[in-house]
Amino acid sequence: MSSLRATFTLSFAAVAAVVTVLVGFLSYDAAARLVRVDQQTVFAGVVQDLRGEVREQALEPEDFAQSDPGHAGALDKIVRPSRTDVQVLGPGGAVVDRGHPPLPVAAVDRQAADASVAGTLAEHKEVEVGGNWYRVATVALGDGRGAVQVAQEFSDTEDLLNELQQRTVLLVAAVVIASGLFGWWLARRITRRLVRLAGAAEDVARTGRLGIQVPVAGYDEVARLGRSFDRMLGRLAQSEEDQRRLVQDAGHELRTPLTSLRTNISMLRRIDELPPAAREELVADLALESRELTDLVNELVALAAGRSDTEPVRRVDLGEVAEDVAVVARRRSGRDIVVRVSGGVVVDGRPTALQRAVSNLVENAVKFDRGGAGAVEVVVAGVRPGLPGGVRVEVLDRGPGIGDGDLERVFDRFYRAADARSLPGSGLGLSIVREVAVGHGGAPFAYRREGGGVVIGFTVGGEGDGGEG
Repeated sequence: MSSLRATFTLSFAAVAAVVTVLVGFLSYDAAARLVRVDQQTVFAGVVQDLRGEVREQALEPEDFAQSDPGHAGALDKIVRPSRTDVQVLGPGGAVVDRGHPPLPVAAVDRQAADASVAGTLAEHKEVEVGGNWYRVATVALGDGRGAVQVAQEFSDTEDLLNELQQRTVLLVAAVVIASGLFGWWLARRITRRLVRLAGAAEDVARTGRLGIQVPVAGYDEVARLGRSFDRMLGRLAQSEEDQRRLVQDAGHELRTPLTSLRTNISMLRRIDELPPAAREELVADLALESRELTDLVNELVALAAGRSDTEPVRRVDLGEVAEDVAVVARRRSGRDIVVRVSGGVVVDGRPTALQRAVSNLVENAVKFDRGGAGAVEVVVAGVRPGLPGGVRVEVLDRGPGIGDGDLERVFDRFYRAADARSLPGSGLGLSIVREVAVGHGGAPFAYRREGGGVVIGFTVGGEGDGGEG
């Protein structure tokens, strides 16, 4: 998780650095370009005005003298507003009025001073004077009368731009550091819940305890992940508890037939001493207990498989399933089994599991309806007649019914009502019905039938509430 936090921090800092460097570079380049172009434009304007002035008037070097404080030179209106340095040359390039600072006079400048055409121009783009850099232009007065040198210092501008560059670099560095700190804080805030979630997962892996509460708040993806993880732990814990209870209940239920079998087997050693009636009773009891034990083991295996059944889902006609179950039940019990089908009863499900559920309901009704006063009815109907949806399966009998206290627990594993404990069975049949119903998106239900008896059934893939129809 620390690597994820570092990744967040570095990514945020890198993005901020790239953006800041790009913006700083573009800003500095635009500012430097603007300043340089503006200075060049001003200097070019001064030189152009000076050339126009000397072409229009026959001026002498003395007209540009600046040594006299009270003298209003010809360049005052041009030079002073632009803060330009001026040096006046006489014939042959002799310095008549030295500039501040003095400007160097090169051969091209002397040629300009001796030029016959007024406005002849000699330019120097970079001239070092006293450690500073200038751009210099020499404009001829004409007829060999001399020339005027105009200079503009740009080294101070470059110094200003260099300082601006340094400040931009410092600002970029400060922004990168600040963005890194902010990215670390933001990454820590974002990953804090992930750290807790990872800690909870590590605790589960280390201790094996599934009851750990995962503290998650919010509605973002991290919160959704935390809630999903919490629900997963809850379901795993419930599954573990169900398995533990299944093992305990199975051990308790297996103990009785095993004890009876062990007792009867011990009696087999003295079977020759027993009277014929006792021998037949002993053999019959052994057969009954072994059959009960076999049924119990088979139902335990079916229940333990639960929803992990690998049987593929197919289109199943529950009406045909009920008819097949009724045929087998009639042959085994000799009872009258009536099947009524209405509406659309074809669903997507696991055929073997659904047949097992219907068979358990019918066998349960036959077992408890010992009087056989009426037929056992199997009703299969669509939850919403005429529309696609779930299917409701219910089995009706005229047996002794179920007490109020037993209705809520009749689908619990190994639960058997007080008046049913003397009858054969494991108490797992209806719990298997519940597992099948829930596994197919439905629910089991049970209620007393008017006129005596009980109605027990389940819904599949619908929204049946399990109440009385």
